[in-house]
Amino acid sequence: MSELNLKHIKKVYPNGFEAVQDFNIDVKDGEFVIFVGPSGCGKSTTLRMIAGLEEISSGDLIIDGKKVNDLDPKDRNIAMVFQSYALYPFLTVRENMEFPLKIAKMPKSEIDARVAEAARTLGLESLLDRKPKALSGGQRQRVAMGRAIVRHPKVLLMDEPLSNLDAKLRGQMRVEISKLHEKLGSTIIYVTHDQTEAMTLGDRIVVMSDGEVQQIDTPAHLYDYPKNKFVAGFIGSPQMNFIDATIEDKGGKVYLKLSNGDEIFVGDKRGEMIKAKGYKNGDTVTLGIRPEDLSDHPEMIEKFSDSIAKGKVEVYEMLGATSNLYVDFDGTQVTASVDPTSKARVGDTVELAFNYDRIHLFDKDSGNNILVDVDPATGTVIVEDEIDDDKTQIVE
Repeated sequence: MSELNLKHIKKVYPNGFEAVQDFNIDVKDGEFVIFVGPSGCGKSTTLRMIAGLEEISSGDLIIDGKKVNDLDPKDRNIAMVFQSYALYPFLTVRENMEFPLKIAKMPKSEIDARVAEAARTLGLESLLDRKPKALSGGQRQRVAMGRAIVRHPKVLLMDEPLSNLDAKLRGQMRVEISKLHEKLGSTIIYVTHDQTEAMTLGDRIVVMSDGEVQQIDTPAHLYDYPKNKFVAGFIGSPQMNFIDATIEDKGGKVYLKLSNGDEIFVGDKRGEMIKAKGYKNGDTVTLGIRPEDLSDHPEMIEKFSDSIAKGKVEVYEMLGATSNLYVDFDGTQVTASVDPTSKARVGDTVELAFNYDRIHLFDKDSGNNILVDVDPATGTVIVEDEIDDDKTQIVE
């Protein structure tokens, strides 16, 4: 277990391309941190800089208080699990797990003890004499993890370790990795493009885009209080709906007028915040609403009667516990995850209630969340919502 600090880390290639820009994070001992973002965002490059497989252009990488920028990978006491299992096909499971310890010239008794411990932890005891070709994809991935943890590394790095597995196996392996972290208490940095993995595994998530850190926070806070439109759209499935709307102040109450003419009341508190931020009548903003916060249920229609919009159902999906309605609002497609008892079907005109307690608002130009403030002294987002004292950590 170990603490890890990245201070103003940058990666600039000889052609001038900045793959990672001013990356800052303090990873606590035993913390499980996820780097997530689309392909090419710099998450794997950052992981490789931590491992020593990529040179750091500038900034400091500190492990347990010691700067390690110039140390070789083998001297950083870091283990890495790759997307490909990278197992030696001619060696047994036992021999694959023993290999890094033999290279380190560790005594045989210690090697045997560590391999036995890892095999028990990962449920590989009955597979030790098999070769990789006789294993399933999930078993091979567990062997790859076992080969990493036998070293007792200070930091365990995982670079999209589940990408080659099918959906069912990915779900099973997420559970296995979560159990492994709980049992070992290891400091883990995990890279993925899959936001489901990020939300279910991480203590904290680093959301990246184009080499920049967008926000660092717990899964719950990223979901409820995204710093900007990119984070809001990346976290959550189905993704958040974004609708251009015009601010209308009616007798002190703020509404958002959609392109189809419908008006959505934003609630008293959000209305006050919009005006306090300097937004005025006639300004265009982007309304964000998650599919689960739209409903055609009669009780919700009655409760949010001043926040109703009408549209035509273009696609209907029955998913069991919920149904997805893909609704056209005058050229803007909106997804609503509704109760499976909904009678709405393709071709119907449906009324959708907007839960204004869950509305997000983004500046049309910058994409920043209008409903959060950044404390310049601490770098935290102050959540101006019903949970008044809730705060969420970001990196500027």
